Amino acid sequence: MKCPIGVFDSGYGGLTILKDIVKEMPEYDYIYLGDNARTPYGTRSFDVVYKYTREAVLKLFDMGCRLVILACNTASAKALRTIQQVDLPRIDAGRRVLGVIRPSVEAVADFTRNGHIGVLATSGTVASESYLLEIAKIHSGKGFEVTQQACPMWVPLVENNEIDSPGAAFFVQKYIDLLMQADPMIDTVVLACTHYPLLRGVIDRFIPRGVKVIQQGEIVARSLKDYLYRHPEMEGMLSRGGQVEFLTTEKGGMFDKMAALFMQADVVSRHIEI
Repeated sequence: MKCPIGVFDSGYGGLTILKDIVKEMPEYDYIYLGDNARTPYGTRSFDVVYKYTREAVLKLFDMGCRLVILACNTASAKALRTIQQVDLPRIDAGRRVLGVIRPSVEAVADFTRNGHIGVLATSGTVASESYLLEIAKIHSGKGFEVTQQACPMWVPLVENNEIDSPGAAFFVQKYIDLLMQADPMIDTVVLACTHYPLLRGVIDRFIPRGVKVIQQGEIVARSLKDYLYRHPEMEGMLSRGGQVEFLTTEKGGMFDKMAALFMQADVVSRHIEI
């Protein structure tokens, strides 16, 4: 029986996570599900994000996935804990749902030299305070100082293919300057949205020299590989056909064009209802 790894996002951003996971572990099968018809999630309430995310996870379970990655910071912040603690024990204790925030938070200690960390994220992720809480929990006693900055214009810039425009440069510089003004000692910045790697070229122009930038895709990919090594019972269930299937709740043609930008390769998707 085919048992792919499920990768879910509210839209396109999770494709940057998928891209790095497939690069790290090309032998497995994957299903990517983008809930593009109901995006964005960032401005929605915790209850709505949980409801939508749970529906998507159940859909991926129905399609044979026993392991699902929430490749979305908003879903990871607002839905993951309830799904893990409440839903999975009732649905199937042998299935797993993992997020992108914890691996990113675990990695900051490997990058920072002085403990001053910046988080660039959507307004929803900033409001959830998930990064503040996780860093305090995982790195308790280390005295890390965490400063958040919402970047509400960055996702629209990416999704409207304005990455190389003067507007992109203006808004990237604006939010980076606001972050560094809030704490000039920041030496490590987490790009806490899966869209932001597409702006990396612009970000590198304005990030101060010596400040390290953490992209989630590579970290999540390495974390997943380590997870499977530590859980051979799950790894042994996964199918190895090297295939990637793309699903969207929006029209496929619209999805394919934008997805190709994120994957840097042609994408052919299929429309589904959740």
